[in-house]
Amino acid sequence: MDQRLSVITLGVADLAASRAFYDRLGWRAANAGTEEIASIVAYDLNGFSLALYPLDRLAQDATVPLTKGAHPPVTLAYGVSSPDEVDHMLVRAERAGGALVKAGQKVSWGGYSGYFADPDGYLWEVAHNPFATLGADGSFKW
Repeated sequence: MDQRLSVITLGVADLAASRAFYDRLGWRAANAGTEEIASIVAYDLNGFSLALYPLDRLAQDATVPLTKGAHPPVTLAYGVSSPDEVDHMLVRAERAGGALVKAGQKVSWGGYSGYFADPDGYLWEVAHNPFATLGADGSFKW
């Protein structure tokens, strides 16, 4: 298997509300204006995509039971170039309708990070990692 990631799909309770949240963050759907938009919203990122898909349909597609309220032990990370940018993005996420989970602060591994949750409770870490390379296009390398 090649070492790559193509799509991260988040099962969401309300597709329209989730799309509105990410739109308020300034993201633009790659499939806007297509008939697919009624069932899935996809955002092209740096070499892969983030998709929003109704939770019940995701469970049906994967042939697994729907367990509302249970979240997998996963976080999504958004790398930035400075501690000030961490704080700015956390405020922006909160203004867009996200919930601040942890304010930006120095962390044990030597960086600076904080967390917000999107409308479905998915945790996003906004982090400045001084030991990694953040490309101009937002790409991240350890």
